Amino acid sequence: MNQAYCGRFAPTPSGPLHFGSMIAAIGSYCDAHASGGNWRVRIDDIDTPRVVPGIADDILRTLEAFALEWDGRPVYESRNRDAYHGALHVLRTSGRVYACSCSRREVSEAGLAGPEGPVYPGTCRNGARSDRSVRSLRLHVENELTTSFADALQGQISQDLAAAAGDFVVYRSDGIFSYHLACVVGDAHQTITHVVRGADLIDSTPRQIYLQRLLNLPTPSYLHLPVATNSDGEKLSKQTRATPVDPTRAGQTIHAVLGFLGQQPPAELANCSAREAIKWAVNNWRRDNLPTTTAIELPLP
Repeated sequence: MNQAYCGRFAPTPSGPLHFGSMIAAIGSYCDAHASGGNWRVRIDDIDTPRVVPGIADDILRTLEAFALEWDGRPVYESRNRDAYHGALHVLRTSGRVYACSCSRREVSEAGLAGPEGPVYPGTCRNGARSDRSVRSLRLHVENELTTSFADALQGQISQDLAAAAGDFVVYRSDGIFSYHLACVVGDAHQTITHVVRGADLIDSTPRQIYLQRLLNLPTPSYLHLPVATNSDGEKLSKQTRATPVDPTRAGQTIHAVLGFLGQQPPAELANCSAREAIKWAVNNWRRDNLPTTTAIELPLP
């Protein structure tokens, strides 16, 4: 076992796993095991309003049906709140966060566009309005701060964090920690050294690296796989009504995912059991064959 490599898969239990989910699951699993490393599972259930009862168990059963065996016990982010509070305390005592009373509508109406939506204009940097309740805690991002990292597949990525994201939310007034804070604390808690996930999260990575530096946490190696899109260019997701994978057709799905990822699986692999297909996938995993694009449209069935 390669103790220098620890990967993970961190699905949100808001719906069943679909083909897009399996790209990240199989890709991260194969990369970890082809390197002789560990592969862990973390259930991203910190945003409780999005959690659908029973889906976390369904996700774990699906991974088992696809012979994707994880190391250690699955971790549930909702049970790690003390660690998130500790990280937030570090940011607050260092003067990095401030209270914000702005609504999402107000942020949107400011008209500052970023790669992932409206950018916060810094309205409450000098204090939230006294006549309104606090809606969130935001992280103060230094002006003209460029964050860069070398993605193992997509190459060198640089982002002007203030222009692309602005002062982003780390905690909401309803008691929900942000995905970015939970992600970096969760990765550190599980000693994750390599993050293999979809390229839809590549614009989020500079924010997470910024948080890692502020919290003195290690920065993993990143590899962002291409995401699958429909004919309208939309990423396959629960929001775009992506069809759940069928565990009884695991071999066929594994074959299709490997083909999507450029691994050139033999046709007969589609008729193999999940365990046989995954074994072939690990033994024949080639990073050099991965498509270096961020999105690929799936052909119509």
